[in-house]
Amino acid sequence: MEDKILGLHHITAIAGNAKRNLDFYTKVLGQRFVKKTVNFDDPGTYHFYFGNETGAPGTILTFFPWEGIQHGATGTGMATEIGYSVPGESLEFWAKRFKELNVKHQVVAERFGEQYLQLEDPDGLVLNLVANKTDNRKPWETAAIKEDVATKGFHNIVLTVRNSEATGRVLTDIFGYKFLTQEENRYRFITNAVETANIVDIVELPDGVRGINAGGTNHHVAFRVKDDVTLMEFREKIASSGFNITGKIDRNYFYSLYFRERGGVLFELASDNPGFAVDELVNELGTHLMLPAQYEESRKKIQALLPELQQ
Repeated sequence: MEDKILGLHHITAIAGNAKRNLDFYTKVLGQRFVKKTVNFDDPGTYHFYFGNETGAPGTILTFFPWEGIQHGATGTGMATEIGYSVPGESLEFWAKRFKELNVKHQVVAERFGEQYLQLEDPDGLVLNLVANKTDNRKPWETAAIKEDVATKGFHNIVLTVRNSEATGRVLTDIFGYKFLTQEENRYRFITNAVETANIVDIVELPDGVRGINAGGTNHHVAFRVKDDVTLMEFREKIASSGFNITGKIDRNYFYSLYFRERGGVLFELASDNPGFAVDELVNELGTHLMLPAQYEESRKKIQALLPELQQ
């Protein structure tokens, strides 16, 4: 099969308070609110999408903000850190901004020869801003965060497992990634199919405690394919490798498959088509409550259940 996994498509995490989550990612990190919809399986809960202007694959972080959910715990069997690419000289700006806004963050550090600044969102989700001088993606700008410092999209994702070998084989044998390098118990894989959002780091913790998937943790990682035809080609490949994988699911803005790799991390494959402008104009993305068709007749009831987001 010539078609490859095109790096990361999106990452989905769990939050608590919806308004707090929305404010942090739009006002503190300066990302675009790309889509306001609801959880397909729980329409009384929002599903938020944050990214760049168009919600391009490789920029989208999504959240299920479940009000009052207990705080989770990072551990094995989940994605534990999200890396965002930022301009090479911007970390000082971000460190100053986080200090002023009382955002929990660490000092600038280095890993795999890259400088990064680690922070936590209001629910404790761990993010890294990674200085990158070669990322040419155009970011979303706000009044406070201009292009010379703004996040450009994903740099990498970190998966924590007890044994890296089986997870690594999925990346190399099925997804087409290659092992790049290692630092202690951290293994870096990369694909040359795309130039950005193309890195997966695996942290191996043989005695690690399994994570608890709740507030402040990542729910799943979605890898990118060009269209739903390619998606189903990968389904056959994954199923033939012995994994229990779902059928094709229409998520309105992409088509998806889900399976759990041997280390316990929930993987999704998601297509580029049809994209986030299928039901809103690009200049209006995120300004309407968009509902899956099966819930449209219950719009008033659903709106009454959803938390208030206005200032």
